[in-house]
Amino acid sequence: MPKAFFIDTSRCTACRGCQVACKEWHEHKAVPTLQRGTHQNPPDFTPFNFKIVRFSEHKIDGRIKWLFFPDQCRHCLVPPCKDAADAYVPGAVVQDEATGAVLYTDLSKKLTIDQARQVKDVCPYNIPCRDTDTGMLTKCDWCIDRQRAGMKPACVKTCCTGAMNVGERDEMLALARRSLAKVKKDHPQAELLDEDYLSVIYLVTEPRKLYYEYAERRTPANPMTRQAFLAMLARPVTRLRG
Repeated sequence: MPKAFFIDTSRCTACRGCQVACKEWHEHKAVPTLQRGTHQNPPDFTPFNFKIVRFSEHKIDGRIKWLFFPDQCRHCLVPPCKDAADAYVPGAVVQDEATGAVLYTDLSKKLTIDQARQVKDVCPYNIPCRDTDTGMLTKCDWCIDRQRAGMKPACVKTCCTGAMNVGERDEMLALARRSLAKVKKDHPQAELLDEDYLSVIYLVTEPRKLYYEYAERRTPANPMTRQAFLAMLARPVTRLRG
């Protein structure tokens, strides 16, 4: 059965332990940054930052409130990035049968710059990054090596508040819905984000538009290029016998 990841932002204290654990496990190099007047750093995903705790500051009910959002790839149940990549380099993006994790392989290096950009453009959450040194597309791999060894993802293992959970999809959905019912007592506008489409399910306490631009699932303006459409038409068709 596919796995799911449940992130309860009402429990997140923005310690960024998950962000550091992800970076350490993947042995990613440091990324130079500048102080931009926020604790969020770096400002966005890079080939060496698969997870970022985003900070949003708002005045709610007369009080200044920080909203924290541990951002990462959502591992879509039907990943549009895989569909886009398959039109150019089949196997560049694969989906693990055991967990449902969406994984970018070394074959993604064969995507041209424009093709890689198109793969990024169809992502509803603006996740993939291209490593300009290797040409490979990168993002959260859901610590697939740890999961295959019976271990939790590094971010889940590190989280000290119980904000992050991983398990069988039906169990995580049940946990998410129980948690939502409790949180709604203090936060009536709390909701789960796009749980029908994703393997990574967020619980937020305020309207999603207050968190950041891509907390809202978007529909790309140009989800398929002409080249991708022609490549799709060129695939062999399997006829069904009725």
